[in-house]
Amino acid sequence: MKPDDREEPMELTAVTPATTTWLPERDESLIAAARDGDYSAFERLYELHRSTVYRFAYQMTQSQDEAEDVTQEAFVRAFQNLHRFRKEARFTTWILRITTNLCTDKARMRVRRKALEEQEADGALEWMTVGATINPVDELETDRRAAIVRKAVQGLPAHHRSILIMRDFEEREYSEIASILNCTIGGAKLRVLRARRALRDRLEPLLNEANE
Repeated sequence: MKPDDREEPMELTAVTPATTTWLPERDESLIAAARDGDYSAFERLYELHRSTVYRFAYQMTQSQDEAEDVTQEAFVRAFQNLHRFRKEARFTTWILRITTNLCTDKARMRVRRKALEEQEADGALEWMTVGATINPVDELETDRRAAIVRKAVQGLPAHHRSILIMRDFEEREYSEIASILNCTIGGAKLRVLRARRALRDRLEPLLNEANE
């Protein structure tokens, strides 16, 4: 692995399905070799799946440096925990679950720091509320509104942001989202619905302000 390798960030507004072709025999053989101590096999896994992990991490963090850090840490954790990997899951699903947890942890740390800063300044955090059900992503087509969407999505809590990125921006299937989040398909659909409601509520004032 090369920690200083850098990829160009993906635009958050681009609806880009995951493009990595999953070949079970390939990944399984590489994982088996890596478990037996063949580090070059794990490096091959890194090469095959790094762009998928980096793209997701960047859309979660909107920071090249943080996305690179998360990508590196995700593969390090995956290597350290290969003995826990189960063949019934895809490697991409497993490592994206690790990536999601890392991004969520980083987001929580930022929230805690912000809370402390605002507490010192006698400020207060504004928490999101749930509103009516629509999919706002499909209705925003212009560049100006796309910028507003980016701003709104980045303002969401990490658990809502990750769901929207997986479903509405990367167009992942509910079954894959459920596997990544370790929940039922119904649970995944419910989380998507709640995230879209939260995004709608956050978008409304921003759109009204832009139209004034």
